[in-house]
Amino acid sequence: MKNQEVYQFLESNQINASVQRAAIMQYMMDHYDHPTVDQIYADLQPVMPTLSKATVYNTLKLFVEKKAALAIFIDEKNVRYDALTHSHAHFRCKHCDAIYDIPLDKTDVPPFRGSSDFSLSDTQIYYFGTCKDCNDVSGS
Repeated sequence: MKNQEVYQFLESNQINASVQRAAIMQYMMDHYDHPTVDQIYADLQPVMPTLSKATVYNTLKLFVEKKAALAIFIDEKNVRYDALTHSHAHFRCKHCDAIYDIPLDKTDVPPFRGSSDFSLSDTQIYYFGTCKDCNDVSGS
């Protein structure tokens, strides 16, 4: 996504577009490996010396609140972030810790059978196992 498109994307999600917010969103759109706050900060701070880790954290929190990004809780050590907000699952390799997007269709999502006392707002589906690269290494 080009810089101008990032600003338009943020504004279309009712997010006031600042240079730092645009840089963080651009980073997420360029890195589909589900980065953490620490990864984003470490990669952007050298080119944006005024960027703080708190700014990255608060920006990602805003993106999630505005549904411009997803918070992924597949890793027990870190919250990961995803710029893809359409319905999909995530797969985490137990060997290399890589996280992959997995397409879903409506038949993959079990129906919510809770009582009418609940109002469902979000569903996240996580799969765990061994990715192809790790299978290839261990199978050699």
